Amino acid sequence: MNIVQIDNTERDKFMDLLLIADEQESMINKYLYRGKMFSLYDNGLKAVCIVTEEDNRVFEIKNIATNPNYQRMGYGQKLIFYLFDYYKGLGTTMLVGTGDSPMTIDFYQKCGFVYSHLVKNFFVDNYDHPIFENGNQLIDMIYLKKNL
Repeated sequence: MNIVQIDNTERDKFMDLLLIADEQESMINKYLYRGKMFSLYDNGLKAVCIVTEEDNRVFEIKNIATNPNYQRMGYGQKLIFYLFDYYKGLGTTMLVGTGDSPMTIDFYQKCGFVYSHLVKNFFVDNYDHPIFENGNQLIDMIYLKKNL
């Protein structure tokens, strides 16, 4: 397994995978070049993520996506734990925002995140179409945090 940082000139090549976690390309373009992008390889590309610095020493996972053929095999968790180690000396907090989906929230909690705050109507106000996960429309953004 190998995790590498992706240069700005290469990021567009990962759009199809990024769209799995954030289905509106215009939203991805808001952070695509604003942070660092990492990819996890294990006999081929398995997962990618983008992390931005949102405040002094506060970082946010803006997008983390695993190839659907390799989901639930630990690649997302391995990438998140790598990020914790990478940013430990650089920051105090790692944030992640997600929809109110028990499966996704449970995943982040298993990675060590705890509830931080909620942004009302985020998905309704910021996307040009309704966003659904597991048959439920996402309305609010749930933020979780992890002390580094």
